[in-house]
Amino acid sequence: MRVALVQLCSGDDPAENAPEAAARVREAAAGGATFVLTPEVTNCVSGSRSRQRAVLRHEEDDPTLAALRDAAAASGVWLLVGSLALLTRDPDGRFANRSFLIAPDGDVAARYDKIHMFDVDLDGGESYRESSGFRPGDRAEIVAAAGARIGMTVCYDLRFPHLYRDLAKAGADILTVPAAFTVSTGRAHWEVLLRARAIETGCFVLAPAQVGAHRVGQGPERRTWGHSLVVSPWGEVLADAGDAPGIAYAELDLAEIAKARGRIPALLHDRAYACRLPD
Repeated sequence: MRVALVQLCSGDDPAENAPEAAARVREAAAGGATFVLTPEVTNCVSGSRSRQRAVLRHEEDDPTLAALRDAAAASGVWLLVGSLALLTRDPDGRFANRSFLIAPDGDVAARYDKIHMFDVDLDGGESYRESSGFRPGDRAEIVAAAGARIGMTVCYDLRFPHLYRDLAKAGADILTVPAAFTVSTGRAHWEVLLRARAIETGCFVLAPAQVGAHRVGQGPERRTWGHSLVVSPWGEVLADAGDAPGIAYAELDLAEIAKARGRIPALLHDRAYACRLPD
């Protein structure tokens, strides 16, 4: 399987971002990829809730989703739209951070709402409260697609290894981790966490990322780490998109999954245990 990770520098205007993302999908398909992946918040990178309320749309009306479904159908590829920020009809008005798997005919094959919210205070006054604007999902997702079983996650999910172990034990061959990692956390943790999730599960890990200084007219400046990665079930980095927008390709041999799990069959070795707490 030839895969392509599309690395973007999306701004806070979906009307500007959609044509670039669709063009990259078509470019990746022309490069021979049969499975193409875009990053988290492909349609809009913004920390301004007022800006998001002004430009985001409900799923059924979202022009970025429509454009990417058309691109997948025109190119005949499986497409993971890493995630889109979308309006919901929740009473509290929070948005959804939703990943989509699009079939080669343009139909939506699966949806996954990001479970874990990025609520952190980093060094230098950098602070994020994703849960103030986005409501978390509550269901993991595995779908048969592109000749494999794909477990869908998004960004901050990466720090919760039990989710990935559960997906692998439920049959996932490939784990997708579209992201918009900060520069500081990306530099420190991005590669090591992705490689760890691959090693722990014996899965391929595909992680398309946002990169660079994003065009935002409202709200705080935003920079992301990039370095979209493809990691093998043995933990080897097969592709790294670096620190600029572009496309990274890799060839996946799905036989490597059984080979890695046969060498280290840790998924079969779980044992129940008690946790003794201090008095």
